[in-house]
Amino acid sequence: MEPSSGRLPGLEATRPHMEPRATCSAAAPLVERQFRVLVGVTGSVAALKLPLLVSRLLDIPGLEVAVVTTERAKHFYSPQDVPVTLYSDADEWEMWKCRSDPVLHIDLRRWADLMLVSPLDANTLGKVASGICDNLLTCVIRAWDRSKPLLFCPAMNTAMWEHPITEQQVGQLKAFGYVEIPCVAKKLVCGDQGLGAMAEVGTIVDKVKEVLSQHGGFQQN
Repeated sequence: MEPSSGRLPGLEATRPHMEPRATCSAAAPLVERQFRVLVGVTGSVAALKLPLLVSRLLDIPGLEVAVVTTERAKHFYSPQDVPVTLYSDADEWEMWKCRSDPVLHIDLRRWADLMLVSPLDANTLGKVASGICDNLLTCVIRAWDRSKPLLFCPAMNTAMWEHPITEQQVGQLKAFGYVEIPCVAKKLVCGDQGLGAMAEVGTIVDKVKEVLSQHGGFQQN
């Protein structure tokens, strides 16, 4: 996997204050080059963990991070707590006025070296498995370069997880070449006990490190 070069094409002029934050320069010698992770966040209560996830990813030397959010995911976190660029549906439409303007979901797909959808709720799981692309996040996924890694972290109620269609849909994403970071069993926010909770942030970050090391983008200490 070759890392992309430069910043998101055409976005500097429109959002100069929103560039993804890089990690501290003191750690830079641990990596060969900068790698870019695009985090997708959907409308699961596990989106509460987005600020922690982004913070932990930024602790990886040499990583740049940006976030694509669905509208429903915004209910669970405060943008002020996420120290990187946040993109949502409005950005896609506000940036495009005529044929020469950038297409955000394509620019994001080109910019990122790895995509991490965390959490992936039942609704977006169904959309991605069926090829539906009706918002910025699902458009990025539909246009994703499958030579680059895409990791996904399912998160939903236990009854939804145990529905027969969920196994089919997760299997379809794996057939696309995407990598599942499995959900875990615990007491959910709704009070139910069982599988369906998003993997722990530490587990997710470790998997990102593992995938980056496989693609030459991260060197373990």
